[in-house]
This record gives sequence, structure tokens and C-alpha cells, in this order.
Amino acid sequence: MASALDTFISYLKVPILASSGVAALLSGLLYFKQKYVILAIPILGLANFGSEIIYPRAFPPDARTNVPRPSQFAITDYEELFIPTPDGESLSAFFIRANKQHARNVTVLMFHGNAGNIGYRLPIAKILENELRCNVLMLQYRGYGLSSGNPNEKGLMIDAQTGLDYIRQRHELRDTKIVVYGQSIGGAVAVGLAARNQREGDISGIILENTFTSIKKLIPTWVPSIGFTYHH
Repeated sequence: MASALDTFISYLKVPILASSGVAALLSGLLYFKQKYVILAIPILGLANFGSEIIYPRAFPPDARTNVPRPSQFAITDYEELFIPTPDGESLSAFFIRANKQHARNVTVLMFHGNAGNIGYRLPIAKILENELRCNVLMLQYRGYGLSSGNPNEKGLMIDAQTGLDYIRQRHELRDTKIVVYGQSIGGAVAVGLAARNQREGDISGIILENTFTSIKKLIPTWVPSIGFTYHH
């Protein structure tokens, strides 16, 4: 178990630093200097500048093309999916099936953090499947990894609902208990999805990892005599 966690931590070091450090710092710049940045963006021809700061989907540089597969982590019972969204995008996903002899009747819908792709989070999925004996659906937002489109807040909400609906409609998962797992920015996606689906009553739990209480808490505070300090 310890070795699996060590592998997970080392494998995610770059994406975590990217989302917690670079993204927070640049988001702070947008927050405090937004009127100047907004004016500069069209002048400089950087139409996607704001989107790339908020959703650093191309970091590391090969994150859009190099997606590690479950087989690289000794996961054998899985499917690689492309799930269509109602607005015409195609979401790359892995469905990892728990061992039938020891499986719990639980499916984890997993929303990844910023930067990287779902392949970077496979060590977590392996623990969920192997140690906790859960099915796992790892969904890749639009514009991340092999998914089509460009990320935005509305799009991520559609993507999340698409993943939940897929579990609901897949025959072998219809009676499963659904747990929504959100990492970093995925925490906001998970909470929003659960809030919008309260009436259906089929979400049994939410797991939030290294997420945030609000966007404001992510933004650095300027202290003139010292420089940037960060909310924790």
C-alpha cells in the first residue's frame, strides 16, 4: 500500500505543482489586474490566454497526446471509452472494472485535477479498484488529453453530467452505489454535480481531495513589503 502511495505522489508531483503554483499565481494576476489583462489579450492576439491559465491542459507539454494506459499500472480489466456529450464533444474515459469475485457494489466517478490528464491519476484508480474493490470511471474533461473541444465552466458541468448519465445507463452499473471523487478543480466539478442531482438520490457519497473552498482562497494576496503570500 505504501509503495502504491509513493508511486502516486511522485507521479503527480509536476501536475500538482502546476495547478497549485503556476495556475494560482497566474490566476492571481488575472484577478488583481484583470481589467488591464482583458484589454491586452485581444491586442496581443492571445484569445485563449485566459483559458490556458485557468485550464492548463497542455502541461506537461505532451499531456494532450501522451495518456498513460491502465495496462501500464498492471490494471487488466478495463475499457477505453469515448463518450459523446449532448453538445457534440467526445470525452476520453477509462472504465476500470473491479474483480467480480470480491467487488463491492460501488462505482467511483472520478474527476481529475488541473493539468495533465487521466493517465496521471491511474495510481489512485488502482487503489480504488484493487484495495477498495470499486469500479472506477475516470472521465477526461473536454480539451484535456484525448477529449475533443475546449474547456470552460459550462462545458465541465456538461462533461460531469455526461459521466454520471453514462453510469446510470450502463446495464451492469444500474444498481450500483455511485461515489463522486473530485481532485483539486475536480472537487468543484464533483460538488456541483452532486448538488444538481440531489433529487435522483443515486449519489451515495463524495470524496474531495486537495480541493479548494473558493476561488478567492486560491488567489495570492499582495503584501507590498514582502511580495506574494498565499491563503491556506
